[in-house]
This record gives sequence, structure tokens and C-alpha cells, in this order.
Amino acid sequence: RQDHAAGDKLFVDYAGDTVTVVVDRLSGKTRQAHLFVAVLGASSLSYAQARWSETLPDWIECHILALEFFGGAPALLVPDNAKVAIIKACHFDPQVNRTYCGMAAHYGSAVLPTRPRRPRDKAKVEAAVRIVERWLLGRLRHRTFYSLAEVNAAIGQLLHDLNDKRVLRRVGATRRQLFEELDRPALRPLPVERYVFAEWRIRRAGLDYHVEIERHYYSVPYRFAREQVEARITANTIEIFHKGERIAAHRRSSGNGKHTTIPDHMPSAHRRFADWTIERIQREASAMGPDVALLCERILADRPHPEQGFRACLGIIRLNKSFGRDRVNAACGRALEIGARTYGSVRSILDNHLDRTAA
Repeated sequence: RQDHAAGDKLFVDYAGDTVTVVVDRLSGKTRQAHLFVAVLGASSLSYAQARWSETLPDWIECHILALEFFGGAPALLVPDNAKVAIIKACHFDPQVNRTYCGMAAHYGSAVLPTRPRRPRDKAKVEAAVRIVERWLLGRLRHRTFYSLAEVNAAIGQLLHDLNDKRVLRRVGATRRQLFEELDRPALRPLPVERYVFAEWRIRRAGLDYHVEIERHYYSVPYRFAREQVEARITANTIEIFHKGERIAAHRRSSGNGKHTTIPDHMPSAHRRFADWTIERIQREASAMGPDVALLCERILADRPHPEQGFRACLGIIRLNKSFGRDRVNAACGRALEIGARTYGSVRSILDNHLDRTAA
């Protein structure tokens, strides 16, 4: 027999039986919904939620909804050694899934799985599962459901009867009354922000200091190129860690095979070229003179892809530092007259002072 302190433990498990849901009215195709069960140790207040699967996202979402149902968080979450929660079952030092640990820590709780092959460690939830299967599933077995929301609405009504109306014979009170007396004062308050589901994945940064996550590439500081990193992935963000230190954060993008690069992550040699666009090249060229603008325009137009002419145009524009604006504009005019379309031609004209020679 176990004695449970108020607000100490929340036992969680999945019921063995499932709920049949009709997902296609025309064909009559059905799908099985799994039933998550959570019960507080001291008051036996119970919570249940139907989900399509027992995968990690559903497991975490069920915990969040259960804690919001109870209005607080216990000191310990007590699951069995299911693979979704426990990476490696061990009598002395079990390895808990990192996402599960993160969720528990967000609510100020810790995870304490039961000992392997010791069902009596979670006798409370085993009993609650049996009650839920009889009290809920037994009453729902003759009903036809057409959506998961419809199933959960029916479960909510029956849970109200189980928790608020059914009197426990040995104590002469309902689960709700015991909860208000014992567990509610002892539960930790919920944080202001709800936990955001996040998955962790191990990646290695490429030689181009980008990390591939679901067919999109995110930059890290270039000094971490070819280093092993950890990615924390949520619905909206990508955070990248190296030896526990966050080194990059990005807004999540779709898997389109493209790159998201933060300029500060680039080495200086790459950064000098990163912010140049066709529009900026045309603007800078026009500021130097009409012949420079016209030559750059023709260089960009002659290449199969405009970006192939970036370096040539950029080189011509930067000749201003060595030769001055007027000479560069005159050299570009001479290059246009002789049909030259390269940086080398313009530089040769300037080096040989041909820009000062009449054509």
C-alpha cells in the first residue's frame, strides 16, 4: 500500500483499449484513437484525453492539457518505461527523453519513471486506467464518433461525472472535493507561457557553416564549420547549440532547399559580397557616371544569369578608389566604344592611360 503526499505525484499512462472513430462517412473507414490517462496521487482526480497516436508530440500535448486541467503542476511526473518517454530503462539511472525533461522543467516538475517490470509502482494509474476503461469506454462503446473532438467532448462529460458526482465509499467524498482539500493547495502554479513543443536533433555543420534541418540550411558562426551541434526545433524557431551554448537562432523556414544566413556568421571575405544586389550595383554605377552605369547594365545583360556579372561590376565600381570617378567613367566609355565587356578590359585601359586618349 502506498501513501501519496498532496501535490507530489501525477501518474500517467495510456489505456490498453482504444476508441473507434469513423473518419470517412461515405466509405465507413475507421481509425483507432488512443486514450491518455493522468491521475493525481493524493486525491485520485482523473483526466483523460483521446489522441490519434502515442508519439512524442501527442504525449507532450496530453501532459500540457492535463496540467491545465488540474490548474497546477505536481513535484513529480510518474510514467512507465514507454519508449516515448524513456530512452533507456534502468533500475538505478533511467535516461529520460530530453524533450520530456524540458517540458517537465518548464512547469517546475521532474520525471521519475517507475522501475522496469514493477507495475505496482504505478498502481494508482493502473487502477485509474481500469476505472476509465469501465466508466468511460464502457459507456462509449455503443456510440459512433466522427471526429476526435467529438470523442473528447463525450469524455469530458463523463469525466465530470466521475470526478464531481461519484462519491468514493471509503472516504465519503468525491475526487473533486478531495482535490480541493488536498492537491490544489500543494500544486505549483503554472507558468505564464505555455510550453512550446521542441525536438532535439544532432547535426554537423557543413564546410559552408550551415546546418541542414528538414531540407533547409541555417547558418552558424563560421568558426563552427564541421563541428557537431545540437538543434532545438519548434514550430516557429530553430536554435542551434554547441556544447550546451546557444550559437545561433533562426525563424523556421519551409523545406525548400534554400539557405538562411545571418551576416554576422560569415567570415569577412564572404560578408563583403553578401549585401550586394543587382539594384545596389545599378545604383552605385549610376552614381559614378552614365558610362559606368551603361557598361554594368550590359555586363549583367550579357551573362546567362545576372549574378554571374556581380564580381565584374563590383570590381569596376571599386576602381574608383584607385583611379577616381572621372577616369573610371571615361575608361568605361572607351570600353563601350571598342565592345569590351569585362573588368580586365577596363583595368587595362586605366593602367595604360587609354582613357585619356581620344578614340
